[in-house]
Amino acid sequence: MTGSGVPAPAALDITANRRARKWSRGELFARAIWGLCQPAFRWSPRPLWGWRRFLLRLFGARIGRGVHIHPSVNIAIPWNVVVGDFTSIGDRANLYSLGPITVGANTTVSQGAHLCAGTHDHTRADLPLVKSPICIEDGVWICADAFVGPGVTVGSHAIVAARAALMADAPPWMIVGGVPAKVIQARPPLANP
Repeated sequence: MTGSGVPAPAALDITANRRARKWSRGELFARAIWGLCQPAFRWSPRPLWGWRRFLLRLFGARIGRGVHIHPSVNIAIPWNVVVGDFTSIGDRANLYSLGPITVGANTTVSQGAHLCAGTHDHTRADLPLVKSPICIEDGVWICADAFVGPGVTVGSHAIVAARAALMADAPPWMIVGGVPAKVIQARPPLANP
């Protein structure tokens, strides 16, 4: 105990963290091959949506019809990614897919957004890797530079405002924003053009 009545913290065991087996040999090999194929993804001209869908499917991603994924998108582990029909993932978005990331149909993940499906258990001295899934339901808009944390579900047709940090589930049809993100207001009904 410290003088303030708070237990003295245990020392972190980074050596144990580095020794821990986080990935199988097959996963490590597949990640290395994906890394070698990244230039074919990143250097492809912007209109080659089908080419990038093909590459991601080749590596086990489940990508729907009419999906637009920009060439500057970073996808850590494609086989942990599912993207629904007619969804768009914008420039410089980061899908840190250590755990599964599901993005629903008719959804927009704007430029610079970060979907982070991995963290560490901070309650243990060896900080083991935790691969927590993210679920983005249909009709959602993840605005520019927003962060969606591990284990979060974004409900149908919700909006995560620009630069928000979402660390808890967002209810359907709500607009959330801020750091940490909280409900701002209900999303109005969609008008037909």
